[in-house]
Amino acid sequence: MSSSEALARLAGERVDHRFKGLPPDAEGLTVGELAAQRRNLFTDGFPTPVLTLSAERLEHNLALMETYIARHGLAFAPHGKTSMAPQLFHRQIEHGAWGITLAVPHQVRVARAFGIRRVFLANELVDAAALRWIAGELAADPGFQLVAYVDSVRGVELMDAALRGAARPVDVVVELGAGEGARTGVRTEAEALAVAEAVAGTQTLRLVGVAGYEGEVPRADQERVRSYLRRLVAVAVALDEARRLKDAEEIVVSAGGSAWFDAVAEVFAEIPALSRPVLKLLRSGAYVSHDDGHYRRITPFNRVPEEGTLEPAFRLWAQVVSRPTPEQAFANAGKRDAAHDLDLPTAQVVRRRDAERPADGITVTGLSDQHAWLRTDPGADLEVGDWIGLGLSHPCTSFDKWQLIPVTEADGTVVDYIRTFF
Repeated sequence: MSSSEALARLAGERVDHRFKGLPPDAEGLTVGELAAQRRNLFTDGFPTPVLTLSAERLEHNLALMETYIARHGLAFAPHGKTSMAPQLFHRQIEHGAWGITLAVPHQVRVARAFGIRRVFLANELVDAAALRWIAGELAADPGFQLVAYVDSVRGVELMDAALRGAARPVDVVVELGAGEGARTGVRTEAEALAVAEAVAGTQTLRLVGVAGYEGEVPRADQERVRSYLRRLVAVAVALDEARRLKDAEEIVVSAGGSAWFDAVAEVFAEIPALSRPVLKLLRSGAYVSHDDGHYRRITPFNRVPEEGTLEPAFRLWAQVVSRPTPEQAFANAGKRDAAHDLDLPTAQVVRRRDAERPADGITVTGLSDQHAWLRTDPGADLEVGDWIGLGLSHPCTSFDKWQLIPVTEADGTVVDYIRTFF
Protein backbone atom coordinates (compact mmCIF):
# COMPACT_ATOMS: atom_id res chain seq x y z
CA MET A 1 0.00 0.00 0.00
CA SER A 2 1.36 3.42 -0.95
CA SER A 3 1.70 6.20 1.60
CA SER A 4 -1.08 8.18 -0.06
CA GLU A 5 -3.40 5.17 0.13
CA ALA A 6 -2.52 4.63 3.79
CA LEU A 7 -3.23 8.26 4.63
CA ALA A 8 -6.48 8.10 2.69
CA ARG A 9 -7.43 5.11 4.81
CA LEU A 10 -7.18 7.38 7.87
CA ALA A 11 -9.71 9.73 6.29
CA GLY A 12 -12.03 6.75 5.84
CA GLU A 13 -12.03 5.83 9.53
CA ARG A 14 -15.43 6.14 11.20
CA VAL A 15 -15.99 8.62 14.00
CA ASP A 16 -17.32 6.89 17.11
CA HIS A 17 -16.91 6.50 20.87
CA ARG A 18 -13.15 5.81 20.57
CA PHE A 19 -12.41 9.48 19.92
CA LYS A 20 -13.01 11.96 22.73
CA GLY A 21 -13.74 15.60 22.11
CA LEU A 22 -15.61 15.06 18.83
CA PRO A 23 -19.25 16.03 18.20
CA PRO A 24 -21.67 13.26 19.26
CA ASP A 25 -23.78 13.91 16.17
CA ALA A 26 -20.77 13.07 13.98
CA GLU A 27 -21.12 9.39 14.94
CA GLY A 28 -20.82 7.24 11.83
CA LEU A 29 -19.29 9.90 9.60
CA THR A 30 -15.83 9.24 8.24
CA VAL A 31 -13.05 11.51 9.44
CA GLY A 32 -12.82 12.88 5.91
CA GLU A 33 -16.54 13.65 5.82
CA LEU A 34 -16.35 15.41 9.18
CA ALA A 35 -13.35 17.46 8.07
CA ALA A 36 -15.17 18.47 4.88
CA GLN A 37 -17.96 19.97 6.99
CA ARG A 38 -15.48 22.53 8.34
CA ARG A 39 -17.33 22.77 11.62
CA ASN A 40 -16.61 25.53 14.11
CA LEU A 41 -15.00 24.31 17.30
CA PHE A 42 -17.09 26.62 19.50
CA THR A 43 -20.53 26.49 17.90
CA ASP A 44 -20.86 23.17 16.07
CA GLY A 45 -21.13 20.54 18.73
CA PHE A 46 -17.64 19.83 20.03
CA PRO A 47 -17.81 18.80 23.70
CA THR A 48 -15.15 19.61 26.26
CA PRO A 49 -12.46 18.75 27.00
CA VAL A 50 -11.01 18.91 23.50
CA LEU A 51 -7.37 19.27 22.46
CA THR A 52 -6.67 21.31 19.33
CA LEU A 53 -3.71 22.11 17.11
CA SER A 54 -3.40 25.45 15.35
CA ALA A 55 -3.27 25.02 11.57
CA GLU A 56 -1.33 28.25 11.10
CA ARG A 57 1.20 27.53 13.85
CA LEU A 58 1.84 23.98 12.69
CA GLU A 59 2.68 25.28 9.24
CA HIS A 60 4.85 28.07 10.67
CA ASN A 61 6.90 25.62 12.75
CA LEU A 62 7.35 23.18 9.87
CA ALA A 63 8.53 25.96 7.57
CA LEU A 64 10.82 27.53 10.18
CA MET A 65 12.75 24.31 10.82
CA GLU A 66 12.97 23.59 7.10
CA THR A 67 14.65 26.97 6.64
CA TYR A 68 16.91 26.46 9.67
CA ILE A 69 18.11 23.06 8.46
CA ALA A 70 18.86 24.36 4.96
CA ARG A 71 20.67 27.42 6.31
CA HIS A 72 23.01 25.27 8.39
CA GLY A 73 23.67 22.54 5.83
CA LEU A 74 22.10 19.80 7.94
CA ALA A 75 19.93 16.82 7.19
CA PHE A 76 16.85 16.34 9.37
CA ALA A 77 15.16 13.28 10.85
CA PRO A 78 12.71 14.76 13.38
CA HIS A 79 11.85 12.46 16.27
CA GLY A 80 8.49 10.90 15.49
CA LYS A 81 7.88 9.66 19.04
CA THR A 82 6.80 13.22 19.82
CA SER A 83 3.57 12.97 17.85
CA MET A 84 3.33 9.40 16.54
CA ALA A 85 1.18 10.96 13.83
CA PRO A 86 1.87 9.68 10.29
CA GLN A 87 0.12 12.70 8.79
CA LEU A 88 2.68 14.92 10.51
CA PHE A 89 5.53 12.59 9.51
CA HIS A 90 4.64 13.15 5.87
CA ARG A 91 4.28 16.89 6.32
CA GLN A 92 7.73 16.95 7.91
CA ILE A 93 9.16 15.06 4.94
CA GLU A 94 7.39 17.43 2.55
CA HIS A 95 9.19 20.21 4.43
CA GLY A 96 12.59 18.73 3.69
CA ALA A 97 13.12 16.01 6.29
CA TRP A 98 15.49 13.20 5.27
CA GLY A 99 13.42 10.70 7.25
CA ILE A 100 11.89 10.13 10.67
CA THR A 101 13.61 9.23 13.94
CA LEU A 102 11.91 6.64 16.14
CA ALA A 103 12.75 4.89 19.39
CA VAL A 104 11.18 1.41 19.54
CA PRO A 105 10.11 -1.28 17.02
CA HIS A 106 6.39 -0.59 17.38
CA GLN A 107 6.96 2.97 16.24
CA VAL A 108 8.86 1.69 13.21
CA ARG A 109 5.92 -0.55 12.36
CA VAL A 110 3.61 2.46 12.44
CA ALA A 111 5.94 4.45 10.19
CA ARG A 112 6.27 1.58 7.72
CA ALA A 113 2.49 1.11 7.62
CA PHE A 114 2.31 4.67 6.31
CA GLY A 115 5.12 4.43 3.78
CA ILE A 116 8.04 6.08 5.58
CA ARG A 117 11.14 5.09 3.61
CA ARG A 118 13.94 6.26 5.95
CA VAL A 119 13.99 5.54 9.68
CA PHE A 120 16.68 6.45 12.19
CA LEU A 121 16.16 4.22 15.24
CA ALA A 122 17.69 6.22 18.08
CA ASN A 123 17.97 3.27 20.40
CA GLU A 124 19.73 -0.04 20.80
CA LEU A 125 17.78 -2.95 19.30
CA VAL A 126 18.52 -6.51 20.43
CA ASP A 127 15.04 -8.04 20.34
CA ALA A 128 15.20 -11.01 17.96
CA ALA A 129 11.56 -10.87 16.84
CA ALA A 130 11.80 -7.15 16.00
CA LEU A 131 15.10 -7.64 14.17
CA ARG A 132 13.64 -10.45 12.06
CA TRP A 133 10.70 -8.22 11.16
CA ILE A 134 13.05 -5.40 10.16
CA ALA A 135 15.09 -7.84 8.06
CA GLY A 136 11.87 -8.78 6.28
CA GLU A 137 11.03 -5.13 5.61
CA LEU A 138 14.51 -4.51 4.20
CA ALA A 139 14.24 -7.59 1.98
CA ALA A 140 10.79 -6.67 0.69
CA ASP A 141 11.53 -3.01 -0.05
CA PRO A 142 14.89 -2.09 -1.61
CA GLY A 143 14.06 1.57 -0.99
CA PHE A 144 13.68 1.16 2.76
CA GLN A 145 16.61 2.44 4.82
CA LEU A 146 16.98 1.95 8.57
CA VAL A 147 19.85 2.99 10.83
CA ALA A 148 19.99 1.76 14.44
CA TYR A 149 22.18 2.37 17.48
CA VAL A 150 24.66 -0.15 18.86
CA ASP A 151 26.79 0.38 21.99
CA SER A 152 28.19 -3.01 23.06
CA VAL A 153 29.91 -6.09 21.70
CA ARG A 154 27.17 -8.19 23.30
CA GLY A 155 24.55 -6.13 21.47
CA VAL A 156 26.37 -6.79 18.20
CA GLU A 157 26.36 -10.52 18.96
CA LEU A 158 22.62 -10.56 19.66
CA MET A 159 21.83 -8.60 16.51
CA ASP A 160 24.04 -10.84 14.42
CA ALA A 161 22.41 -14.00 15.77
CA ALA A 162 18.90 -12.71 15.03
CA LEU A 163 19.80 -11.51 11.52
CA ARG A 164 21.61 -14.58 10.21
CA GLY A 165 20.43 -15.25 6.68
CA ALA A 166 19.01 -11.75 6.17
CA ALA A 167 19.02 -10.51 2.59
CA ARG A 168 20.46 -7.09 3.49
CA PRO A 169 22.67 -5.94 6.36
CA VAL A 170 21.23 -3.57 8.92
CA ASP A 171 23.02 -0.22 9.09
CA VAL A 172 24.22 0.73 12.57
CA VAL A 173 25.91 3.68 14.24
CA VAL A 174 27.96 3.54 17.41
CA GLU A 175 26.22 5.52 20.13
CA LEU A 176 28.49 7.67 22.29
CA GLY A 177 27.15 8.23 25.79
CA ALA A 178 26.94 11.80 27.02
CA GLY A 179 29.04 11.26 30.14
CA GLU A 180 29.09 9.54 33.49
CA GLY A 181 25.61 9.04 34.79
CA ALA A 182 24.10 9.65 31.36
CA ARG A 183 21.95 7.15 29.50
CA THR A 184 23.00 4.56 26.92
CA GLY A 185 26.12 4.63 24.72
CA VAL A 186 29.78 3.71 24.91
CA ARG A 187 31.78 5.85 27.30
CA THR A 188 35.17 5.92 25.57
CA GLU A 189 36.75 5.97 22.15
CA ALA A 190 38.34 2.61 22.90
CA GLU A 191 34.90 1.10 23.55
CA ALA A 192 33.63 2.62 20.29
CA LEU A 193 36.49 1.01 18.38
CA ALA A 194 35.79 -2.35 20.05
CA VAL A 195 32.13 -2.19 19.03
CA ALA A 196 33.14 -1.17 15.49
CA GLU A 197 35.50 -4.14 15.30
CA ALA A 198 32.70 -6.47 16.40
CA VAL A 199 30.41 -5.06 13.69
CA ALA A 200 33.14 -5.60 11.11
CA GLY A 201 33.22 -9.27 12.08
CA THR A 202 29.60 -9.81 10.99
CA GLN A 203 27.89 -10.15 7.63
CA THR A 204 24.57 -8.93 9.01
CA LEU A 205 25.52 -5.40 10.12
CA ARG A 206 27.16 -2.45 8.39
CA LEU A 207 28.74 0.38 10.39
CA VAL A 208 27.82 3.75 8.90
CA GLY A 209 28.73 6.29 11.57
CA VAL A 210 28.23 7.61 15.09
CA ALA A 211 25.42 9.22 17.03
CA GLY A 212 24.50 10.55 20.44
CA TYR A 213 22.11 12.71 22.39
CA GLU A 214 23.51 15.89 23.88
CA GLY A 215 20.36 16.39 25.96
CA GLU A 216 21.80 13.80 28.38
CA VAL A 217 24.99 15.78 29.08
CA PRO A 218 25.23 16.14 32.90
CA ARG A 219 24.75 19.76 34.05
CA ALA A 220 24.34 20.75 30.43
CA ASP A 221 25.40 24.20 29.33
CA GLN A 222 26.76 25.53 26.05
CA GLU A 223 30.37 24.62 26.80
CA ARG A 224 29.67 21.11 28.12
CA VAL A 225 27.35 20.37 25.21
CA ARG A 226 29.87 21.60 22.64
CA SER A 227 32.59 19.53 24.31
CA TYR A 228 30.46 16.39 24.09
CA LEU A 229 29.58 17.04 20.46
CA ARG A 230 33.27 17.52 19.60
CA ARG A 231 33.97 14.15 21.26
CA LEU A 232 31.28 12.67 19.04
CA VAL A 233 32.93 14.11 15.93
CA ALA A 234 36.34 12.87 17.14
CA VAL A 235 34.96 9.32 17.42
CA ALA A 236 33.70 9.56 13.84
CA VAL A 237 37.13 10.69 12.70
CA ALA A 238 38.81 7.86 14.62
CA LEU A 239 36.53 5.22 13.16
CA ASP A 240 37.11 6.60 9.69
CA GLU A 241 40.89 6.62 10.17
CA ALA A 242 40.67 3.01 11.38
CA ARG A 243 38.81 2.16 8.14
CA ARG A 244 35.80 0.93 10.07
CA LEU A 245 33.47 3.07 7.93
CA LYS A 246 34.83 1.94 4.56
CA ASP A 247 31.59 0.16 3.60
CA ALA A 248 29.39 3.17 4.26
CA GLU A 249 28.03 5.05 1.26
CA GLU A 250 27.97 8.16 3.47
CA ILE A 251 29.12 8.64 7.03
CA VAL A 252 26.33 9.46 9.46
CA VAL A 253 27.08 11.84 12.32
CA SER A 254 23.89 12.44 14.27
CA ALA A 255 22.75 14.31 17.39
CA GLY A 256 20.14 16.81 18.31
CA GLY A 257 17.27 17.09 20.73
CA SER A 258 15.14 20.19 21.03
CA ALA A 259 17.26 22.11 23.56
CA TRP A 260 20.70 22.39 21.92
CA PHE A 261 20.34 22.13 18.16
CA ASP A 262 22.14 25.46 17.79
CA ALA A 263 25.23 23.87 19.36
CA VAL A 264 24.81 20.85 17.07
CA ALA A 265 24.71 23.14 14.02
CA GLU A 266 27.82 24.99 15.24
CA VAL A 267 29.93 21.89 15.96
CA PHE A 268 28.76 19.92 12.92
CA ALA A 269 29.89 22.82 10.76
CA GLU A 270 33.41 21.99 11.98
CA ILE A 271 33.37 18.33 10.85
CA PRO A 272 36.48 17.80 8.71
CA ALA A 273 36.53 16.05 5.36
CA LEU A 274 36.24 12.30 5.80
CA SER A 275 36.71 9.39 3.41
CA ARG A 276 33.01 9.46 2.48
CA PRO A 277 30.43 12.23 2.26
CA VAL A 278 29.04 13.12 5.70
CA LEU A 279 25.33 13.11 6.54
CA LYS A 280 25.00 15.63 9.39
CA LEU A 281 21.72 14.43 10.83
CA LEU A 282 19.72 16.46 13.34
CA ARG A 283 16.84 14.75 15.19
CA SER A 284 14.85 17.44 17.08
CA GLY A 285 11.16 16.57 17.34
CA ALA A 286 9.26 18.83 19.75
CA TYR A 287 9.34 21.79 17.33
CA VAL A 288 6.36 20.52 15.34
CA SER A 289 3.87 21.63 17.99
CA HIS A 290 6.27 23.42 20.37
CA ASP A 291 4.60 24.25 23.71
CA ASP A 292 3.75 26.89 26.29
CA GLY A 293 6.10 25.61 28.99
CA HIS A 294 9.27 23.54 29.04
CA TYR A 295 10.22 23.83 25.37
CA ARG A 296 9.27 27.49 25.21
CA ARG A 297 11.86 28.03 27.95
CA ILE A 298 14.68 25.88 26.52
CA THR A 299 14.38 26.30 22.75
CA PRO A 300 17.64 27.44 21.12
CA PHE A 301 15.67 30.12 19.29
CA ASN A 302 15.72 32.02 22.59
CA ARG A 303 19.51 32.25 22.14
CA VAL A 304 19.40 32.98 18.41
CA PRO A 305 16.21 35.06 17.96
CA GLU A 306 17.45 36.33 14.61
CA GLU A 307 16.86 32.78 13.27
CA GLY A 308 13.15 32.85 14.03
CA THR A 309 10.64 31.87 16.70
CA LEU A 310 8.66 28.68 17.17
CA GLU A 311 4.99 29.07 18.05
CA PRO A 312 3.02 26.88 20.48
CA ALA A 313 0.36 25.06 18.48
CA PHE A 314 -1.54 23.18 21.22
CA ARG A 315 -4.55 24.48 23.09
CA LEU A 316 -6.67 22.35 25.40
CA TRP A 317 -10.19 23.64 25.79
CA ALA A 318 -12.07 22.78 28.98
CA GLN A 319 -15.27 24.04 30.55
CA VAL A 320 -15.78 25.47 34.00
CA VAL A 321 -18.11 23.03 35.78
CA SER A 322 -17.92 24.26 39.38
CA ARG A 323 -17.29 27.57 41.16
CA PRO A 324 -17.59 26.61 44.83
CA THR A 325 -15.91 29.73 46.26
CA PRO A 326 -14.80 33.14 44.97
CA GLU A 327 -11.20 31.89 45.09
CA GLN A 328 -11.67 28.55 43.38
CA ALA A 329 -13.13 26.94 40.28
CA PHE A 330 -12.89 23.59 38.54
CA ALA A 331 -12.73 22.77 34.83
CA ASN A 332 -13.42 19.40 33.26
CA ALA A 333 -9.93 18.52 31.99
CA GLY A 334 -7.39 16.66 34.07
CA LYS A 335 -4.46 14.26 33.99
CA ARG A 336 -6.22 12.09 31.39
CA ASP A 337 -6.32 15.04 29.02
CA ALA A 338 -3.35 17.31 29.73
CA ALA A 339 0.41 16.84 29.89
CA HIS A 340 1.55 17.34 33.48
CA ASP A 341 4.92 15.58 33.79
CA LEU A 342 7.00 18.76 33.36
CA ASP A 343 4.64 21.65 34.17
CA LEU A 344 0.99 22.20 34.91
CA PRO A 345 -1.14 23.70 32.14
CA THR A 346 -1.46 27.47 32.04
CA ALA A 347 -4.73 29.36 31.75
CA GLN A 348 -4.56 31.50 28.63
CA VAL A 349 -8.01 32.63 27.53
CA VAL A 350 -11.61 32.51 28.68
CA ARG A 351 -14.43 32.21 26.16
CA ARG A 352 -18.01 33.17 27.03
CA ARG A 353 -20.45 32.79 24.19
CA ASP A 354 -18.70 34.49 21.23
CA ALA A 355 -16.31 36.67 23.23
CA GLU A 356 -12.75 35.63 24.07
CA ARG A 357 -10.47 37.44 26.53
CA PRO A 358 -7.23 36.81 28.44
CA ALA A 359 -7.52 34.53 31.48
CA ASP A 360 -6.37 37.27 33.84
CA GLY A 361 -6.21 36.25 37.49
CA ILE A 362 -6.73 32.54 36.81
CA THR A 363 -4.05 29.96 37.68
CA VAL A 364 -4.05 26.18 37.34
CA THR A 365 -2.85 24.88 40.72
CA GLY A 366 -3.35 21.14 40.27
CA LEU A 367 -4.90 18.34 38.26
CA SER A 368 -7.09 15.45 39.30
CA ASP A 369 -7.80 12.66 36.85
CA GLN A 370 -10.65 14.62 35.23
CA HIS A 371 -10.50 18.10 36.77
CA ALA A 372 -8.27 21.13 36.61
CA TRP A 373 -8.04 23.04 39.89
CA LEU A 374 -8.23 26.77 39.24
CA ARG A 375 -7.29 29.54 41.67
CA THR A 376 -9.06 32.80 40.89
CA ASP A 377 -7.82 36.17 42.10
CA PRO A 378 -10.26 38.78 43.41
CA GLY A 379 -12.14 40.24 40.50
CA ALA A 380 -11.40 37.37 38.12
CA ASP A 381 -14.38 37.07 35.81
CA LEU A 382 -15.15 33.34 35.58
CA GLU A 383 -18.51 31.59 35.55
CA VAL A 384 -19.76 28.02 35.39
CA GLY A 385 -20.17 27.25 31.69
CA ASP A 386 -17.24 29.36 30.49
CA TRP A 387 -14.71 27.68 28.21
CA ILE A 388 -11.11 28.07 29.26
CA GLY A 389 -8.19 27.63 26.85
CA LEU A 390 -5.14 26.01 28.43
CA GLY A 391 -1.54 26.06 27.22
CA LEU A 392 0.40 22.82 27.67
CA SER A 393 3.99 21.89 28.48
CA HIS A 394 5.73 18.89 26.84
CA PRO A 395 4.46 17.87 23.39
CA CYS A 396 5.33 14.17 23.81
CA THR A 397 2.89 13.68 26.68
CA SER A 398 0.26 15.90 25.10
CA PHE A 399 -0.07 14.00 21.84
CA ASP A 400 -0.22 10.63 23.55
CA LYS A 401 -3.47 11.37 25.41
CA TRP A 402 -5.50 11.99 22.25
CA GLN A 403 -6.13 9.63 19.32
CA LEU A 404 -7.77 12.17 17.01
CA ILE A 405 -6.90 15.86 17.34
CA PRO A 406 -8.81 18.64 15.55
CA VAL A 407 -6.68 21.10 13.59
CA THR A 408 -8.26 24.54 13.81
CA GLU A 409 -7.81 27.79 11.98
CA ALA A 410 -7.65 31.04 13.95
CA ASP A 411 -11.42 31.60 13.70
CA GLY A 412 -12.19 28.13 15.12
CA THR A 413 -12.85 26.38 11.82
CA VAL A 414 -11.76 22.74 12.07
CA VAL A 415 -9.98 21.85 8.83
CA ASP A 416 -8.38 18.49 9.60
CA TYR A 417 -7.95 15.79 12.23
CA ILE A 418 -4.56 14.32 13.25
CA ARG A 419 -4.57 10.61 14.10
CA THR A 420 -1.99 9.38 16.61
CA PHE A 421 -0.71 5.83 17.24
CA PHE A 422 0.73 5.29 20.74
